[in-house]
Amino acid sequence: MVDKVSKKELEQLKHVYMIYDLSGEGQMDAANAADSMRALGLNPTIALVNSLGGSSTPGEKKLPFEDFANIYWGCKNDKDSGVYEDFIECLKLYDKAENGLMQLAELTHMLTGLG
Repeated sequence: MVDKVSKKELEQLKHVYMIYDLSGEGQMDAANAADSMRALGLNPTIALVNSLGGSSTPGEKKLPFEDFANIYWGCKNDKDSGVYEDFIECLKLYDKAENGLMQLAELTHMLTGLG
């Protein structure tokens, strides 16, 4: 799956992987997989990360870079996980003047009515 990410994404993946490789042995604790995905700008559930190869128990499993990249790819392609850009796109629906602003009344109604 590493071949499916762009060069920039691959550099970001390696950087985050190195940060979470606390021992420096090229093996990341699978319990840090969900946090590392969030560091990469994704917002997966712990259940999704665990289903892709992560773990909830520290020290239970180690991830080589290839497995880490596969978890990233799975989280990135998950249709149920929204990212910041998705949220902004939804808010643009209420920007009628297309100036980056929305009416406070609409925002209040949306947040109180829709949750």
